[in-house]
Amino acid sequence: MSKRIRKFVKPYLVTNGSKFRLKAFDPDDHGSLKASKDAAASLLEEGVSRLCALQEKLYAQDQWGVLLIFQAMDAAGKDGAIKHVMSGINPQGCQVYSFKAPTSEELDHDFLWRTSKSLPERGRIGIFNRSYYEEALVVRVHPEILAKQKMPTELVTKRIWDERFEDIRSFERYLARQGYVIVKFFLNVSRKEQKARFLERLERPDKNWKFSLADAHERKHWKDYQEAYEDVIRATATKHAPWYVVPADKKWFARLVVAGAIYDALARLGLRYPVVGQDKKKELAAARTELLNEGKAVKKAKRAEERAAGEPAGAEPRPERGAA
Repeated sequence: MSKRIRKFVKPYLVTNGSKFRLKAFDPDDHGSLKASKDAAASLLEEGVSRLCALQEKLYAQDQWGVLLIFQAMDAAGKDGAIKHVMSGINPQGCQVYSFKAPTSEELDHDFLWRTSKSLPERGRIGIFNRSYYEEALVVRVHPEILAKQKMPTELVTKRIWDERFEDIRSFERYLARQGYVIVKFFLNVSRKEQKARFLERLERPDKNWKFSLADAHERKHWKDYQEAYEDVIRATATKHAPWYVVPADKKWFARLVVAGAIYDALARLGLRYPVVGQDKKKELAAARTELLNEGKAVKKAKRAEERAAGEPAGAEPRPERGAA
């Protein structure tokens, strides 16, 4: 099963960005999977079930932490992918954080601060809906935002983006050495499909709340964002923190790729339920004996009460059966 899933998601995996070109990845691709939307839903349900089983072992083992990062243009389907793929995960073992524009408190810290304090504990899956990568995407496309970050002027040089890539690589290398599994997703939606989804949000009352005029304005910077994403992936794709460039024009296919990639990452860990030692086994055996005897003791006490209740006042107690 693991080998089959690994083969399915491999075309979208980037572990070395030196030769990465975003144009080589088709947003409308659906690989060799010849499935309908309904069939894909069935496959996803099976995948979610398998993920749930692995997540229980991850939580019980309490050694690894898992960080899933979702980045994309607006309307690419990040929220839907998180909702559907993680639908079967125990809420106690999963945390989701959405990062919007930085607050004044966050601007008073380094750019990694607000995400660092939201990292998942060991045994848990942490999901970043947008992340520290925004600092090399939105901030790069809109330099005026950088001016508000209170950076010392002499540190804002032409190398600032290369320096941020270096900082991110070092940060992710550090996390990997501390037992974090990092999987990053870029949901690659086409400009044409984004427009169609924006129009759907405008036409459907139940989706109006999702639309912002700012989203439409950002389409003017489409080319700049594509170049920024390409540079980000080229600079930060590594074996210990890979990127998946997920075709996102078909939501059902994007969700299958995301589910498969997460499953593959967890399956590689060889997760097991904790092995119980001899002392613990003795403790469990004693507890079992106590629980089994508890019922016998209750029945014995009840019979004694019934016998006592049947004796006339002042009468000698009846001898136990078999007594002399």
